[in-house]
Amino acid sequence: MTTAVFTVSGMTCGHCEKSVSEELGALPGVLQVSADAKAGTVTVESDQPLDDAAVRAAVDEAGYELTGRGV
Repeated sequence: MTTAVFTVSGMTCGHCEKSVSEELGALPGVLQVSADAKAGTVTVESDQPLDDAAVRAAVDEAGYELTGRGV
């Protein structure tokens, strides 16, 4: 299992968290997504390494901006 933390700008509420989580949750191999609007982070657990371009596209589709990748 792989866990990755991404920074996302523009999330301000629970609806934002849900939108980002739903888009990222639809990516192949994603098992769990936890978005935190206050911290501006999204933690993604997957059964395979994530493609950063796919993650960026999913966040963009939700209407937000992927600004970085944490540890």
